Amino acid sequence: MNVLGIDIGYSNLKLAFGKRGTEPKVLLKPAGAAPVDRLGEKIADKGKDDFLRVVVNGTPFAAGLSPDRAELWSRELHEDYPSTESYRALFHAGLLLAELEQVDLLVTGLPVNQYLNQELRTRLQTQMTGEHQVTPRRKITVQAVKVVPQPVGGFVDHVWNLKDASEFEESRVLVVDPGFFSVDWVLISNGELRRQSCGTSLEASSVILDEAAKQLANDFGGNVGRERLENAIRLNQTEVRLFGEKIDIAPYLNAASTKVGPIVATRLRESLRKENAGADIVLLVGGGAGFFEESVKEAFPHLKVTTPESPVFANARGFWRMGS
Repeated sequence: MNVLGIDIGYSNLKLAFGKRGTEPKVLLKPAGAAPVDRLGEKIADKGKDDFLRVVVNGTPFAAGLSPDRAELWSRELHEDYPSTESYRALFHAGLLLAELEQVDLLVTGLPVNQYLNQELRTRLQTQMTGEHQVTPRRKITVQAVKVVPQPVGGFVDHVWNLKDASEFEESRVLVVDPGFFSVDWVLISNGELRRQSCGTSLEASSVILDEAAKQLANDFGGNVGRERLENAIRLNQTEVRLFGEKIDIAPYLNAASTKVGPIVATRLRESLRKENAGADIVLLVGGGAGFFEESVKEAFPHLKVTTPESPVFANARGFWRMGS
């Protein structure tokens, strides 16, 4: 049985795939996608493309590239992202990267506020099921699709890797998933989702990057831009160049996190007020976990705050494990 866990984010495309009974392979690509004719022409290096070529409704798309590569094409940063051509291009890219002729079960997630909308859930499930023309000469079939709240994938992945999972299985676990567009959280108690304590905040990683870019502009007089900071983080680079000078970005990211993080932490505390009992453990997953770790620890000083290894892959790995 071929299983694909796919997390199509606003910043990164994350995949976990393979046959049931094995350990999944994981892949990460930037979540940029645009028609091929919107890309700038390379001056040199006419060799291999650093993106995937797919088709969406007959239109050639480039997918898996940095979002700032496209000209006259807007990046999708809104709640209706799954219905866009860019999202479909990334979905097709994910099917190609998994190297499977047929996917027996695909598991993916939606931000919590979107997942709670039955119509959106059903639409995405229908959209991903069936035969897909991913390139002019290649079709890939997806037999079945399961859609879950995004942070649940990170919870399943973390518990799966524990030698003794009893602490998490018997506790009330607040799972916080900071992404590029939104920060999502769910409360899981005795293996059940507590819907009244789930939530979403738009004060996410993109807001932190915008704030850091603003502070850099105030100090150095030039606009680094959100995408350059995003690319630097993705490539594990600690500096960006502005007016010929290399600038250490860590202090600016830390300052921006300190400003934005407490806003999300306040929302988290408010969401738990509806419960008769608070959380026992906080699990931080997702690519933006590092931005919010200190604020979450300050908001819940008496709770254990845990982050899994490679948190950027946590949801995709968890989706795969749920499917397998």
